[in-house]
This record gives sequence, structure tokens and C-alpha cells, in this order.
Amino acid sequence: MKQSGSEGERDKQELHGEKERLVQRAPVCCSARYGLALLSSYGFFVVYSLRVNLSVAIVDMHNNTNHHTNTNSTSVCPLHFDPPRPKRNHTASVYDWDPKTQGWILSSFFYGYILTQIPGGYLAGRLGPKWVLGLGVLGIVLFTLLTPVAADWGAGYLIVVRVLEGIADGVTFPAMYTMWAAWAPPLERSRLLTISYIGSKLGTVVGFLLSGEISFYLDWTYVFYLFGAVGLLWFVLWALLVSDSPNDHPRISEQERLYIISSLKNELSTSTDQVPWRSILTSVPLWAIVVVHFSYNWTYYTFLTLLPTYMKDVLGFSIQQSGFLSALPYIGSATLVILSGQFADYQRETHNCPTARVRKAFTFVGMIGPAIFLVAAGYTGCNYISAVTFLTIATALTGVCISGFIINHLDIAPLFSGIIFGITNTIATIPGMVGPVIARSLTANNTMEEWQTVFYIAAAINLFGATFYTAFGQGSVQPWAVKTEGGN
Repeated sequence: MKQSGSEGERDKQELHGEKERLVQRAPVCCSARYGLALLSSYGFFVVYSLRVNLSVAIVDMHNNTNHHTNTNSTSVCPLHFDPPRPKRNHTASVYDWDPKTQGWILSSFFYGYILTQIPGGYLAGRLGPKWVLGLGVLGIVLFTLLTPVAADWGAGYLIVVRVLEGIADGVTFPAMYTMWAAWAPPLERSRLLTISYIGSKLGTVVGFLLSGEISFYLDWTYVFYLFGAVGLLWFVLWALLVSDSPNDHPRISEQERLYIISSLKNELSTSTDQVPWRSILTSVPLWAIVVVHFSYNWTYYTFLTLLPTYMKDVLGFSIQQSGFLSALPYIGSATLVILSGQFADYQRETHNCPTARVRKAFTFVGMIGPAIFLVAAGYTGCNYISAVTFLTIATALTGVCISGFIINHLDIAPLFSGIIFGITNTIATIPGMVGPVIARSLTANNTMEEWQTVFYIAAAINLFGATFYTAFGQGSVQPWAVKTEGGN
């Protein structure tokens, strides 16, 4: 309890110190920091559109006439027929992949992704986040362009390419956290990071929406070619317009540079020459983030990869319809990401609400809300409106967590935010590796009862994560992450 009291006092001191400097705040319009937020948002749009497009394309990539249990249709519920459309005359190959193979293909990305989380944060601190992030996204783009060739060679080759794509992707978020440690004034963190993060939601939305249409009107190979081209354009813009820190930026105004530097004067450093590994690995607030991050990703990754399959194989929607309906939850999530970011910083800045209280409240809503609606979705049967509504609300509410535990890395250790995000995201990647495989194993027959089990597991894990974080999470810079006069 004593530690909790000192936690609140430190929060209040930080907030009051920042408010004294608000008179020097640089304008938002045309600022370098918000330009960085928008361009990083575009980058994560690319990252997530390339991550989810396979989830939709795989519906057309495999020969779905051989692996179903209902002799009258390929779904549990009655099929929803589209209005008449031009007949497809595709030349793209289809493959005889059973549900288990599909599960391994969809989860293989995460076996590479888990390997580069901590190295990504470390390298960004040593070499600078601009090129670590930029080259990581470029790698994702190049491996995406190779996806159709790898699929033709065989499922094993496709799995290898997805693993390599995951390796490239793994450095992106840790590098971005290192970037924001040098660019984000403390009282603008929620706003700036939610702008960055909304790109991941929009990439998911557009990836789901357009992948089905592209696959229908062209064929599934163009899903990877067209999104890959969008990623190449981003890399050119990133290379030309972004700098590692305000001091390196050639076009930043002096007012904005001084504002950012002064607001971060006790934090600003991206050096990782002396990393307090022992203190980091024994930090209870960090492990609180680890637990809730793992729990969050179990639900997020399972449905990121399997929602189109559920829409088609259970609810009976076509690939175009399942792509659109799978995008709906992420439209809601993107909206809540922005609104929660604004509201979180408003509470901290205007009402002096302690950072820990804000992070815990937003995390609790973003974890418990989805758990409730996921369980409810399992009992809607073939009531399509209720099923889609509950799944949309469940996934949309996860967006609130962006202003909760996800930003908390920067609160407790801005000097090492890239490294500690790498640590938490390494462990939180495990659900992406095993979640889809377990879910597909549990839903081999695609019955409602099987999917109810998947929903119950996700809800229980969410509940545990929210409870643990509420008990042990903190909101102020930890002693081992405080910059000393010697720069250590």
C-alpha cells in the first residue's frame, strides 16, 4: 500500500511538472511529431494489411470441396447468397490443405515474429529506430510479394516465407517505441501513439475488405501483389521524410524541437549501452504488462487469423461477405483507439488523474468487455445479426487497450521502452503461434459447440490478464529506468 501511495505522488508530480511547461507547447498543425505519427500510422497500415490478407486469401487458396462434414453445404448455417456477379475465370492455383495445415500456415508467421522482438528494441536503441523499422517493413513487403510463388512450391515453402515475414515484422513495434521515446512529450503520448496504432486497425479493416474483393474480381495472387506495392511506396516516403530524433530532423521548427527536448529532459536518451537487465526482468510492473499483453493477444490473434474462416464455414457468408464482415469489428476498434487516446490524455492533463489509474481503467474495459461479448456470441446460433453484432463489439472494445497497458511501456521505462516492449511482445507472441492451431484443432467439425469452447477459452484468459494487471500495474517511471546525471 505504501508503494501504491508513492506511485500516486510520483504521478501527480510528473503531471504538475508537465503542466508548468504547457505554455511552451508547440502547435500541432504541420508539426514534425504529428507528421511522424501519421507516417508511422501508414507504416502500421502496411504491416497489418500484409499480416491479415492471407487470412482472407486462404479461403480461396485451398480446395474447400474436400474438407467439410455437411454434405449439403460447406457451412453450419444456411449459405448467404450474393447478388449475381460476373463469373470468375481465375487461373490461380488452389491447394488441397486440410484444416490443420491451414492452422500451421496462418500461425507460422508468429514463429519468426517472436525471434526479433528483443533484438529489434536493442538494435533500434543502438543503431537508431528509423532504419530498423524501415528495413523491417521493407522485408515484410518483399516476402509478401513472394507468397504466391511459395504457395505453388508447396505448403512447407509457404510456411518458411511466412516465418521470414514474421522475422522482419518483429522489429517494427519495438523500433517504434524507441522512436517515440525521443519524440513523444509525456502528456501527448496517448494521442501520438494512438494515431500510430490506428494504422494497424485501418490496415486490418482494409486488408479484410479489399482482399475478398481482389480475390473475387482478379484472383488471390493479386491480394499480395497490390498490397505489396502499397508497402513499397511507404518505404520511399519513410526513407526521405523521417529522422531518429528531433535534433536530427532537418525541417522541424526550433519551437517544436525545444518543446519536445524540454518535456523529455529527464528521459530523453535512446542509448542502450548499459541495460539494467536484472532490474528489468525482476520488475513486477513489467510482468503485469507481460501477463495482460499475453492475454490480450490470445483473443486478438486468434480472431485476426480465424474470423474470416468463422464467417464463412460457420455463419455461411461468402469470401466477399466474410471479408467485409470481418472488417466491421476493426472499424469499431479503430474508432475507439482514437477516442480513448484523446480521453486518456484529457483525464491526465485536465483532471490530474494518475497515470496508473488511467491505464488500469482503460485496460479493464478493453479486456472484460470483449470477454463478455465473446461468450454471448457463442450462443447466438445462426442469428446472424446478433452474432456479427457481438463479435463486432467484442473486437472493437479491444481498441481501448491501446490507451491502457500498451502505452504503459513508455510510462514505466521510456529509456528502455523498445527493449521492454520487445520482452512483453515476445511472450505475447506465443498466442499467435499456438492460438490458431489450438482453435482449428478444437473446431475440426466447425460445430457451434466447438466454437463456444474457443470463445470460452479466450474470455477466461482475458479475465485473468485484466485482474493481474489491475493488481500489479503501475504508471510512473521505475527507479531502474531513471536517467542519472552520468547518463546511465
